[in-house]
Amino acid sequence: MFSIRKSSNELNDASEPRWHFRSALSPEAHAEQGLYKILEYMGLHEILPPGAGKNRAKLRKDIEEYHTAYAIEFDDTDIVTFIARRPDGLAFDKKKKSFVFLEYTRAMDTIEDWAEKKEQGKNDRYSSHLGFINHLSHRENSGWKASQTNFTTGVRGSLHTNQFLTRLESLGVKNTNMRESIRKRTVQKTLPMSDMILKFFFIALNSQDRLDTPKPTHRNRQQEHGKIQSTPPTNKVVTRSYS
Repeated sequence: MFSIRKSSNELNDASEPRWHFRSALSPEAHAEQGLYKILEYMGLHEILPPGAGKNRAKLRKDIEEYHTAYAIEFDDTDIVTFIARRPDGLAFDKKKKSFVFLEYTRAMDTIEDWAEKKEQGKNDRYSSHLGFINHLSHRENSGWKASQTNFTTGVRGSLHTNQFLTRLESLGVKNTNMRESIRKRTVQKTLPMSDMILKFFFIALNSQDRLDTPKPTHRNRQQEHGKIQSTPPTNKVVTRSYS
């Protein structure tokens, strides 16, 4: 995320940076933001002072109104999940009033359409949020338009190169060398992380195998060495004669 922010050098008509990446604070720090902060930045929701008790009530009312307007079934649990969900990153273009959810995903790239299936899942995850924001923007005549951009990489380092580079360019990374550099770093970071995940997986798998294997008891050890018969001996009757 920070690499995109640092390399996004496109300017707007006022010769200012076009895109602002609010969740990318530094190479080490990343702050995901929820609906409250997103809507506040767009001027679609006012953050009231703590203790006012009206922030969640107002947002909840707007969400319920959206679901009702589009005949989307929901319950209390759905509303809580809806409010809590946060995208990986955010990009804002305040001049053109464009807002983008950014999603970064690693997927198993062992089938032909692995990227398309993973991206469809990501799009489905946030489609209602984008619909809600656009609905609220239209209702308030704010002019904001929300969309989503995904960056999907396979665990073996594969990705759709042209698509990846085009999406970087759409976020203001106009320099060809910078786009290529981000692509290479993304692949380079993916491979060690995937290797680490596999190592942990096999460690956990081997640990489970050891837990499932019964430990030998003292009796089992004796049986293995023939010191204890596996079946009890038969009782013998001793007959004695007296002269």
